[in-house]
Amino acid sequence: MVTVEALKDIKAEATEWRRYLHENPELDYRLQNTARFVVEKLESFGISHIEAGIAETGIVAIIKGGGGDGPTIGLRADMDALPIVETSNKPWASKIPGCMHACGHDGHTAMLLGAAKYLAATRNFKGSVALIFQPAEEHGRGGRQMVQEGIMDRFGISRVFGMHNGPGMEVGTFAICNGAIMGSQDNFDIVVKGKGGHAASPHKNIDPIVIAAQIIVGLQTLVSRGTDPTKSLVISVTKLAAGQNYSIIPENVEIGGTVRTLLPELRNFAEQQILASAQGIARAFGAQVEVEYHRHIPVTINQVEETNMAIRAASKLVGSASVDERVGGVMGAEDFAFMAEARPGAYMFLGNGPTPACHNPAYDFNDEALSYGIGYWVNLVENGLSA
Repeated sequence: MVTVEALKDIKAEATEWRRYLHENPELDYRLQNTARFVVEKLESFGISHIEAGIAETGIVAIIKGGGGDGPTIGLRADMDALPIVETSNKPWASKIPGCMHACGHDGHTAMLLGAAKYLAATRNFKGSVALIFQPAEEHGRGGRQMVQEGIMDRFGISRVFGMHNGPGMEVGTFAICNGAIMGSQDNFDIVVKGKGGHAASPHKNIDPIVIAAQIIVGLQTLVSRGTDPTKSLVISVTKLAAGQNYSIIPENVEIGGTVRTLLPELRNFAEQQILASAQGIARAFGAQVEVEYHRHIPVTINQVEETNMAIRAASKLVGSASVDERVGGVMGAEDFAFMAEARPGAYMFLGNGPTPACHNPAYDFNDEALSYGIGYWVNLVENGLSA
């Protein structure tokens, strides 16, 4: 069992790595510098089995334990940044205009590198650990692509684990739950097709703006009147494009939005009812609609055994009182869900202190959390693959 105190030196190195990555953020799959940095660090730790170029810039590295044969568990960190102008004013703020690590993926990468250094030096476990450095989490595609390219079978991964920092949670605390922990994300596009004309003669037209307004209100009642109030469903309209002239009723209106839920079956409900509601309202006004529903990211579901493994690893590091075992599910989506669909897994939150929220231009990962994340990964491997 590792302690936070034993990781003092690695934490100092990880802080340097994290701040370098924060200064040099990269987006989506375009992580050439980040991937090069990660590979160089892994090689410097004496790790010989490193495969890069997975899902364009993703990396999987294998550390074989010193305790003999056993299963392989995967530990995943995301590496990409966001297209946001940073306002943190930290000395290590982004040097790349319009790009910053606003979600802490720099910290996630640094923590997994810190764990890699420790595990490569000690190898106090059976079997192997697969270190998964993933691109394009913010696009929701990198995790799925790594799975589609066969990393689970290729590296013999039997279980997989993810972790994310939690602004507002005290540093040195963890939070997890069994079952759904992160919501799904689906998107929809609706085109309302009316009949345009002069705004002074609305009776001669079929006004798609009025119809679109009715559709938007109708979508909200799918949640408030169509679903069990004890179950989670969010339908948010986030895009609206119509005419550009005061005197012209346009031909068409475009509506777009997102659907979030912690229950996979509610994705089916939303898809069916958004189509039915939009069609019914449009038909009542003599208009037509086109509806496209895009399934994007599934619900992230923690499995019982893997959740218990995660709880034990965190509790050995910080004590059970600092591990919330029943945190409520978060409606934000996470493409670790694709990995957790492919193999049993668990996703953990790590306290980041009283920082601004993720995706905020003033956000910065809290370096004091690094040793806790590194220690969690190490305990998870050494306890889960006991030598």
